[in-house]
Amino acid sequence: MDYVMETASGAHFSGWRPSGTASSSSLLPPTPPHSDPTALHQPFVIGVCGGTASGKTTVCDMIIQQLQDHRVVLVSQDSFYRGLTDEELEHVHEYNFDHPDAFDTEQLLECISKLKCGQSFQVPIYDFKRHQRCSDSFRQVNASDVVILEGILIFHDECVRDLMNMKIFVDADADVRLSRRIRRDTVERGRDVHSVLEQYAKFVKPAFDDFILPSKKYADIIIPRGGDNHVAIDLIVQHIRTKLGQHNLCKIYPNLNVIHSTFQIRGMHTLIRDREISKHDFIFYSDRLIRLVVEHGLGYLPFTEKQVITPTGSVYTGVDFCKKLCGVSIVRSGESMENALRACCKGIKIGKILIHRDSGDRTELIYEKLPKDIAERHVLLLDPVLATGNSANQAIELLIEKGVPESRIVFLNLISAPEGIHCVCKRFPYLKVVTSEIDVGLDYEFRVIPGLGEYSDRYFGTDDS
Repeated sequence: MDYVMETASGAHFSGWRPSGTASSSSLLPPTPPHSDPTALHQPFVIGVCGGTASGKTTVCDMIIQQLQDHRVVLVSQDSFYRGLTDEELEHVHEYNFDHPDAFDTEQLLECISKLKCGQSFQVPIYDFKRHQRCSDSFRQVNASDVVILEGILIFHDECVRDLMNMKIFVDADADVRLSRRIRRDTVERGRDVHSVLEQYAKFVKPAFDDFILPSKKYADIIIPRGGDNHVAIDLIVQHIRTKLGQHNLCKIYPNLNVIHSTFQIRGMHTLIRDREISKHDFIFYSDRLIRLVVEHGLGYLPFTEKQVITPTGSVYTGVDFCKKLCGVSIVRSGESMENALRACCKGIKIGKILIHRDSGDRTELIYEKLPKDIAERHVLLLDPVLATGNSANQAIELLIEKGVPESRIVFLNLISAPEGIHCVCKRFPYLKVVTSEIDVGLDYEFRVIPGLGEYSDRYFGTDDS
C-alpha cells in the first residue's frame, strides 16, 4: 500500500511496501547481528533528483547546513559524465547530455557502493567547457554518516535507486528551470543563449519528459518550488533526523524493522500522542497505525508460490502465505492490537500472556493461555509499547519454552524505546521486531519519552484523568 500526503508547505511524502516481504527462504534463520563487519558503518544515503536547474543543489546545501551534527558528503551525478570522443566533440551540439547513456553509471554505482561499505572514493572532476574529465585530478570523498547523491537521472537506474535510504524529488516550474539554466550555462559554462535554448528544445525538455519526470514516482518526498520552499526543507530535515536515529539502530540489529515513516504516519502519531485528543479519536488513529504495523509484520512470514485461474480464464502466479499462524497479546495493552490482526487474518487464533511489572520494573508471569499446537505455528507477539523490554523478554522466553523457534516470532509494537530495542534484539537475534517509530528513551519511571502515556488506560477508557 503506497501513501502520498501533501503538507501545508507543499511537500509530498510517499511510502512504499514493506521491504522485508518474506519468501520461502524465510524458513531459514536470519543472519545474526554483527556478522557483516561493515554493517555498523553504512551511511544513510539520500538521493535528490529533479529536472535541470530545479534547485537540487540548493536543497542539498540547505540540508547539509542543518545537519551540522553529522558528517555529510555530497556526490553529484554530473561528476560521472563520460568524456566525449573526438568524433562526439566535433558534433557536440548534437550530443544529448540529458540521456542516461551520457553518464558512467557503473562508476557511480561503484562510488556509492564503496561509500556504503565505509570506504573512500576518488570522484572524477568533469570540465563542462571541454566536455572531458580532468585526467590528473580527483576529489576524494571519505566515508560519512550521510551521503547525499544528487542528479537529474539518479532515479532512472534501479540499481542506483536500491542504494538509497531516502529519495527526494525537487519539483520546479519549467519556465523557472529554463531561466536558471540559461543563467548557469552562460555564466558558469561559457555558452551563448542561442545554443542553450537550442539544446533545451532539442534534448533537455524531451529527456525530462522521457526519463526524469517518470522517475518522480519513485520519490519518497516531493518538494515543490525547490530551494525556495524553506518550510518543506525544515520539515524534511526533521524527518531525516528521525530516520537517522532509526537507521543507526537498524544497522546494529538486522532483526529490527521500522515501517517507513511518512507525514501521514507522523500525523497520526501526533494525534495519538496529544493528551487533549478525545478517546474516540485516540482509538480510531491508534487502530489505523496498528493496522499498518500488522500488515508490515505479515510481510515477514514465509510463503509458497501458488497459481490460480482468474475469472477471465487466465493463469495468475501468486503466493500462498503460511497457514500455521497465531497471535499472542501481552495483556492488557496488547489486546488493543487484536482487532487489526483479526481484520487481516480471518479466523486467526489468539493467545494471552499476563505479566505483572512492579515499580522497579521487575516482572512476574501471572497467567498464560496459548494454543496447544503453538510450537508448530508462527507467532505474532502483540504489545503496542516496547519500553524496557523486560516484559517482552519474559513473554518471548515463555514462547520459546513452549517450543516456538525464536526465528518464528515477530514482535509487533507501535513505539519502541532504544533501551527496549537493545534489550530484546540483543538477547533474541533471530526474532523480528516491527515498530512504527523509535522514541527518544525512558525517564526515571521507565516511561517512554515522549511516548503515549498509559496506553491501555487511554485505549480502553480506564484513565480517570
